[in-house]
Amino acid sequence: MDEGDVEKNGGAVCSSETVNGGEDVFSCDESDASSVDHLVIMVHGILGSATDWKFGAEQFVRRLPDKVFVHCSERNMAKLTLDGVDVMGERLSEEVLEVIMRKPGLKKISFVSHSVGGLVARYAIGRLYRPPRMENIEDLSANACIEGLKGCTIAGLEPINFITVATPHLASRGNKQVPFLFGLTALEKAAFHVIHWIFKRTGRHLFLCDNDEGRPPLLKRMVEDDGELHFMSALRSFKRRVAYSNVGYDHIVGWRTSSIRRNNELPKWEESLNEKYPHIVYEEHCKAYDGEQGESVVKEDDSLDKVEEELLTGLSKVSWDKVDVSFHRSRRKFAAHSVIQVKDPNMDAEGADVIQHMIDNFIV
Repeated sequence: MDEGDVEKNGGAVCSSETVNGGEDVFSCDESDASSVDHLVIMVHGILGSATDWKFGAEQFVRRLPDKVFVHCSERNMAKLTLDGVDVMGERLSEEVLEVIMRKPGLKKISFVSHSVGGLVARYAIGRLYRPPRMENIEDLSANACIEGLKGCTIAGLEPINFITVATPHLASRGNKQVPFLFGLTALEKAAFHVIHWIFKRTGRHLFLCDNDEGRPPLLKRMVEDDGELHFMSALRSFKRRVAYSNVGYDHIVGWRTSSIRRNNELPKWEESLNEKYPHIVYEEHCKAYDGEQGESVVKEDDSLDKVEEELLTGLSKVSWDKVDVSFHRSRRKFAAHSVIQVKDPNMDAEGADVIQHMIDNFIV
């Protein structure tokens, strides 16, 4: 893949545009650039582009210049994001392999994804996952990978951080999962029937109304290993999984679906007193739990959608760090879905502390 002209940004960060419109971001210092061994793949959301993560990518490199090489994905830009989570996931997996081929010396890999991009990344890692060599390990299936077990790889690299930002992990079909529908049952039911006209195949995946060859919805299949696609083994292989969520004013993705919680698990949050992260209002580490624990909680919340509960139970089999964000006092609070990513550095600058929080907690 040919590269475009390298441009300097503040004398510290360089970027190189790829033929398809993607962007590699790295340190301008040759000694730093030559020592990096950690690939960070940044994935945009629906109808997005590689530039959506430009600010985030530059901040990662500026603060970790000798550690990370960032690639802002381009393979699913604009209308291509309507082709379906699986099609986009296949494209992303091919793109990751291409980046690794032209950047020798990489040893680690992390993903930072916004909105639907988080689902696309989950699909892609399922395709790119390779189990450890099991010659000396007993009582594990051939494709198994448990948290903390070395040897599992994603595209041949060691999986480190898997970070999602305002991603609809529990789909968009449940009550109040898409806030701009106001939680009105009639509107939510109508959306279920017309969403494919607007967001095409991706919309069908988000509203769990896909039925390819009589198979269960794709997002349901993605909470377990599915043939050659090792979705959960891949997710489990990362040292850390993080879900950043807007507690309110995100009119695209609701708090519950982005934070992988039931209604009765949503925490009571207070305004942040942390000057460094003024918009981070709640943090918790959720340990992995088995299905039996999940069933006991379901009985306490009968309003849960059945498939949504299956998605939540499946994803809860791995541990998550959950970080809740609030822009309720921000001038662009109604654009929280973009602000949390700092999609536009000029308009969404209030979300910069969220990016800072990601970097400060990033395992290198």
